Amino acid sequence: MVFGDPLRAPAVEGHGNKILWLARPVAGTRSTAGGESPDLKIHATLNGSALAVDREVVGGPGPSIIDVPAAGCWTFALSWSSHHDRLALAYSSS
Repeated sequence: MVFGDPLRAPAVEGHGNKILWLARPVAGTRSTAGGESPDLKIHATLNGSALAVDREVVGGPGPSIIDVPAAGCWTFALSWSSHHDRLALAYSSS
């Protein structure tokens, strides 16, 4: 859920790029298994470029502020515990 709409890049003072990460529970799984990190790891790439950044939300999916260095459409590769997902988010110029 994006709360800092629109997301802006580069970051603007007084405007937070607030994202609430929600994970749908999966029957028969635990939030952390086998010593895996519950932290949400984000590998973000700016579409059509070689620009990439890594971000982390300590404790796993939840509230965060995710800043990226440039405007455009970013693809986020997400991983936490044994889960993986991918999504695209647009960041507007400041």
